Amino acid sequence: MPTARSLDALRLTRPELAVFVSGVASMGLEILAGRMIAPQFGSSIYTWGSIIGVFLAALSYGYYRGGKAATRATNDRMARVFLLTAAYVAGLIFLGDLMLRALSGFPLPSRFASLPAITFLFGPPTYLLGYISPYAAELSNKEGLGAASGHVYAVGTVGSIVGAFATTFLLIPSLGIDQIALVFGLLSVATAVVLLRPRPDRDQLFASVGVTVLLLAAVGSGVAGITVEGRVVYQTQTPYQELRVVDLGDTRTLYLDGQRHSAMDRDDPYRHVFDYTRYFHLPLLFADDPDEIDRVLFIGGGGFTGPKRYAHDYNVTVDVAEIDPEVVRVAGEYFGVEESPRLNIYTTGGRQYLQETNRTYDLIVLDAYRKDKVPFELTTVEFMELASSRLDDDGMLFANVISAPTGPASKFYRAEYATMSQVFPQVYSFPTAGGGVVQNIEVVATKDDTRVTESQLVTRNERRAIGIDLANETRNYAGAPNTDDVPVLRDDRAPVSSLLDPMVGQRYVIQEANESDTPGAAA
Repeated sequence: MPTARSLDALRLTRPELAVFVSGVASMGLEILAGRMIAPQFGSSIYTWGSIIGVFLAALSYGYYRGGKAATRATNDRMARVFLLTAAYVAGLIFLGDLMLRALSGFPLPSRFASLPAITFLFGPPTYLLGYISPYAAELSNKEGLGAASGHVYAVGTVGSIVGAFATTFLLIPSLGIDQIALVFGLLSVATAVVLLRPRPDRDQLFASVGVTVLLLAAVGSGVAGITVEGRVVYQTQTPYQELRVVDLGDTRTLYLDGQRHSAMDRDDPYRHVFDYTRYFHLPLLFADDPDEIDRVLFIGGGGFTGPKRYAHDYNVTVDVAEIDPEVVRVAGEYFGVEESPRLNIYTTGGRQYLQETNRTYDLIVLDAYRKDKVPFELTTVEFMELASSRLDDDGMLFANVISAPTGPASKFYRAEYATMSQVFPQVYSFPTAGGGVVQNIEVVATKDDTRVTESQLVTRNERRAIGIDLANETRNYAGAPNTDDVPVLRDDRAPVSSLLDPMVGQRYVIQEANESDTPGAAA
């Protein structure tokens, strides 16, 4: 049985409670910053390094200024800090997206592009929370400066641990960004109220109520679900990314971390809305006999445009490896995806699936992305060798690569081309948007030594009834790029972030299909 003394030891004083909550809030906001910043700037090592650096700098400056003012520390002053923090969080909820867009245009090297937004959005509240620890150390009932400061920072660290785990494993899977920010705002207000007990004056009560109303109004302002992209039908934070389903006219679009990932015509669910998805049918022209393609694996599901079309158009069995279970659920509810004997969905990572399966495929389609970055473990020689081992003797790998075909922003595409060429005898490229802009470049790798020419593809397109006319797509047949200045990607060295670095700040061009391609039309 716990003794009265042990229970007293576990009971936090008000300054200790303030330190604990400041640790929860600062670490929670740091993780939340990653989810808010990623849709605009990506989630590269540069983004996370900037987030960690800004939070440490803001906390350090808050510790310094709080330490200088600690002789005047009171519970009332700490309550004021929490109310100011909550008010700033309300501003984040209300104006966060607008400020992110406004702060994304600073003329900085791409590696540092996210710094202004992170500093402006999250520096001030983190700085304010830095005041709490030195204030609490001054108000501590511990004897001696060392005992007081050590106890305070231990309690704050425990709070940071709780904030990290609670935000990662509880809040992000359950709530949207605005709702998570609201939790931290209301937590700050509640802490302020506790610090003002037992008899807050009228001004303090008005301030607490006013900030609470401000927080609730900020969240309520977004419930209409209207964005510049259209009407938000559904949105959530998954364990992997921010997810939104947006309707604009007859088109329903899936946004992952702010990037258009898949789209569906609600009047014609099998039509290709994005032009690059039409290229998924190119392997049927590379095959000696398209009827021999009878089992296909898609790595990455999204809105399941390709898997749905393959299962609907052709006599094939389609397996899909999609790591995010919420994406799978949303695809079923909003994009008409239904499992069947010809469409099987596995909630797992693509590389893990290939390692564990004993099936072989005629075609593997690699279409897994977070924003505009493919997970590095799906880019390396070792992955290509694994994929090749799961392909039949005449099998093919099709990769949807987001990059530029030429210029500084082409490094990732050219490195991926060089990597695939280490494993596959023939590799082909099809830029989808023209010019040197960042776009979808479709790369086909075959185990066949014989090179297929552009004229052969044109002829096969004219003669084969594959359900879609690929005349325009075959004309985008490109020659092999120069790969002398880019690395071959390997598990022990795959600098994907640095290869993608020149793309930061450039507009990603997705062409939309401008003609009907209803199944059977071309035939």
